[in-house]
Amino acid sequence: MNKLLIVGTVAFDAIETPFGKTDKILGGAATYIGLSASFFNLQSAIVSVVGDDFPQEHLDLLTSKNIDISGIEIVKGGKTFFWSGLYHNDLNSRDTLVTELNVLADFQPKVPQNFKDSDVVMLGNLHPLVQSSVLDQLEKKPKLVVLDTMNFWMDCALPELLDVIKRVDVITINDEEARQLSGEYSLVKAAAKIQDMGPKYVVIKKGEHGALIFHNREVFFAPALPLEDVFDPTGAGDTFAGGFSGFIAQSENISFNNMKNAVIYGSNLASFCVEKFGTERMETLSKAEVAIRLQQFKSLTQFDIEI
Repeated sequence: MNKLLIVGTVAFDAIETPFGKTDKILGGAATYIGLSASFFNLQSAIVSVVGDDFPQEHLDLLTSKNIDISGIEIVKGGKTFFWSGLYHNDLNSRDTLVTELNVLADFQPKVPQNFKDSDVVMLGNLHPLVQSSVLDQLEKKPKLVVLDTMNFWMDCALPELLDVIKRVDVITINDEEARQLSGEYSLVKAAAKIQDMGPKYVVIKKGEHGALIFHNREVFFAPALPLEDVFDPTGAGDTFAGGFSGFIAQSENISFNNMKNAVIYGSNLASFCVEKFGTERMETLSKAEVAIRLQQFKSLTQFDIEI
């Protein structure tokens, strides 16, 4: 069975949207990535850090999804990373209200020995030096390394970010971040510039407007499924990344054509994530529901036309 190594935050979130608000709930990039990737036939492990204030029930949830948590360090006396955000009416923009790094401030990732030969590595949004240190611990070159990042690291750690970007095969960022990283407004030009930085594939996420993947001069677009209920977009990008990397790890096929399928699988899983607050929808999601919605994606995008 193929191995997927996931690196990122396991955290607490507090979220407010036009549809309601939560107290502290389970969050973190690695959490969403892991829950999403659990829908594929593979071995996965999370490398992260939490404080001893992190409930056992959350760890039990991850293990119930067959996720190896031996790489999650629990710091005695420490407090878990916490983020609080307020979403505006269109859900595409948000204000960060609170960011408490806590144990994440001194995080030194330790890759479990039996995952140092992982087939696919998914580097969730973290400081670029942490992402690089994970790659340094691997005992063989993975078939694929996927990196997610954000504008915060472009603002405060750009040299380190550019160093780790050179070492990855796929980068996933949103359209605003692609423009900032490349200095280009056109996403086609932006993707070409980012490919020159190292990654062979550039995935640009556009939220409710879908996702694009670029490779050389080829491009593929996957729409977002129109949904009746959208409550909370937190974690949707990470859920997409988990579906993308999980599908690739399971299929063992890293061709561009197969990555098109991976984008669809990622978009499909992300469409569930936004239907409830936090990880709630992903915790109870069934494979049957995933299969039904995948058929909806197929119907949405497939057509016959005479040319």
